[in-house]
Amino acid sequence: MASRGTVKPSLNFNATTDAEVLYKAMKGLGTNEDAILELLTARSNAQRQDIKIAYKTLFGKDLVDNLKGELGGKFETLIVALMTPPIAYDVTSLRNAIKGAGTDEKVLVEILASRTPQQVKEIVAAYRKEYDDDLEEDISGDTSGHFKRLLVILLQANRQQGIQQETIETDAQVLFKAGEQKFGTDEQTFVTILGNRSAEHLKKVFDAYMKLSGYEMEESIKRETSGSLEDLLLAVVKCARSVPAYFAETLYYAMKGAGTDDNTLIRVMVSRSEIDMLDIRADFRRMFACSLFSMIKGDTGGDFRKALLLLCGGDDA
Repeated sequence: MASRGTVKPSLNFNATTDAEVLYKAMKGLGTNEDAILELLTARSNAQRQDIKIAYKTLFGKDLVDNLKGELGGKFETLIVALMTPPIAYDVTSLRNAIKGAGTDEKVLVEILASRTPQQVKEIVAAYRKEYDDDLEEDISGDTSGHFKRLLVILLQANRQQGIQQETIETDAQVLFKAGEQKFGTDEQTFVTILGNRSAEHLKKVFDAYMKLSGYEMEESIKRETSGSLEDLLLAVVKCARSVPAYFAETLYYAMKGAGTDDNTLIRVMVSRSEIDMLDIRADFRRMFACSLFSMIKGDTGGDFRKALLLLCGGDDA
């Protein structure tokens, strides 16, 4: 499958040369931020890992530590994120979301609703290796109710494969009975079905549900649930329909309104830059009548903005 990312591996890549460029950019008075951001956004994550090794070999120093020492603020956060292997980045994001003051539910929702079952399995294994803790236990200890149950189901990464033709109608009817047709809502039914069926299957269920109830699945979830459970159910439904559209919307709301949610902006731009940023851009343009590029340009400043625009990879005006 061809990558739909904006960041591609550099073709005439030389880790040693790159390490030297970065060293020069940080040596002496003042840091050459442009040299750093232009180089790192033009390399794949795997190549950045090679640069790290070359840097330590040449200079006996840790590249990420040096970058942290020279940069600051959200630009530093972005560059450090680019230097982190994808699974390790998800693991760190989840750990910080759980272990910080209060739980950052937005991060749990975004990562666990959007990653493939294979990625979730790798995240769980890497989390245990890194922290000697069980991710499921940590999340369970920090969340509650149906929100917790759905997160635990997603952590099992055991979604059915493909489309179960024979259960499409039944699933739609069961969801209808659990929500719109019932006084009060049977949240457990939503949690079980939405957490365990494949994306392809769920798309068919949503169509059948619409015919049956006259409502889009998202509308029913908004009417029947609230709080973090509503956020997670909506994310699961949106990711079943289209992961890039889900991220387009996530980026839009991170920048819209009072104050930008820089952490979400960084997380999404970094983690999708090699996967589906081109599709996210196309969906963004379709959904919000402006380009992702123009919104980033108008919303952030300085080196941080330059780096985000390079990850965005172009304008869809």
